[in-house]
Amino acid sequence: MANSHPDEATPLLENGNGVVVRKPFSTRVADIFKGDGQPSSLVSFKFFFFGSWLNVLLIFVPLAGLAHYLDWDAALRFAFSFVAIMPLASLLGTATDQLSLELGQTLSGLLNASFGNAVEIIVGITALMQGQIRIVQTSLLGSILSNLLLVLGCSFLAGGLRYSESNFQVTAAQASSSLMTLTCITLVIPAAYHSSKSHGGGFGNSTDSAYAHQSAKFLLNSLDTVVDGTDLDGPSESGLRIISRGTAILLLIVYIAYLYFQLKSHAHLYEAAESDEEPEHARMNTVSAGASLFGVTVMTAFCADWLVASIEETAERYSIPKAFIGLILLPIANAAEHVTAVWMALKNKMELTIGICVGSSIQIAAFVVPLLVIVGWITRHDLTLFFADFETIVLFVSVLLVNFLIQDGKSNYMEGLMLVMLYLVIALAFWVS
Repeated sequence: MANSHPDEATPLLENGNGVVVRKPFSTRVADIFKGDGQPSSLVSFKFFFFGSWLNVLLIFVPLAGLAHYLDWDAALRFAFSFVAIMPLASLLGTATDQLSLELGQTLSGLLNASFGNAVEIIVGITALMQGQIRIVQTSLLGSILSNLLLVLGCSFLAGGLRYSESNFQVTAAQASSSLMTLTCITLVIPAAYHSSKSHGGGFGNSTDSAYAHQSAKFLLNSLDTVVDGTDLDGPSESGLRIISRGTAILLLIVYIAYLYFQLKSHAHLYEAAESDEEPEHARMNTVSAGASLFGVTVMTAFCADWLVASIEETAERYSIPKAFIGLILLPIANAAEHVTAVWMALKNKMELTIGICVGSSIQIAAFVVPLLVIVGWITRHDLTLFFADFETIVLFVSVLLVNFLIQDGKSNYMEGLMLVMLYLVIALAFWVS
């Protein structure tokens, strides 16, 4: 007679021998797309389109299309396309987050790594295909600087006004900032190479006085390159291509290693402190989130195309420096991510804030920039890692300041004020360029 009373040897689940049978991978993927236990499509799309007041700005998407195809004034075309990208960037983040909730840690990490900076990728590729190399470079650099200085600064400032001091995981922050420093160095090397070839003709063949003279010319020449842009004419052209393409491949390898470091081998370093908040539940089913992600990506591509097409005429007609448009204005379009970082700081979740700000900068510098260099290589558009000397110096000092401020694992409002101030100084410099 079978024992009807449970004891220590009784299995918790009646499956034969108490062994949990793991479903095959194909079956688990199929279960995800069946949507069992997930919100209906109606509920999903209702949340997607009506879940944020920012979505009111979606009215500018058709307005941007009308302005482009009816050839309205350049300022209207630029403004409508610019505003239209704001809610689309927010919806991209929403669709990515909702899809990530059903995919598990590894797949969701890879998805966020791919679509976390979808707006920058779309705008970059669009500008690259239209031959707007300077817009590609300044918009990418502007995204890095806005995350490192403006968003992180505002987050430190907001958190510091509520809490006298906020703490975060030092090891993870230093690992991220070190990788950011590495990517910064990869931009300094092409600039140094170009300067050496342009003014000295080679390495190691100059006297001390000649070297000092070349160094002075390197700094003075930075003012010229702000106006004229990067110049690939001359003997350094072939070398810059080789350096940039080789470095782009190596950076992508480092980025893949960084993803493994962050998601697998040292994932505990990037986990936020335990909180009493309930875990987030999916508000959209998998099919609806995937379809929304695809549809919004397509719409963003159209708006990016209209935006880039209007930059040249807007800059000339209204005397706005193109470098200022790319470096300062375009990164503002991804405002939703910026608000999230500040909101996390107000909740004293500095690990999440730094993950958004520094992590997003790493994605751009170690993934988006190399990716666009390779795309330009394939499509025969000469995009290199040689940025204007002035821009390279600006990036270097910005990364240096961020490294100094986060190395102690603490933040306060004064550190945030310093970061914001540096960003405003840079914006002023590019406005008068």
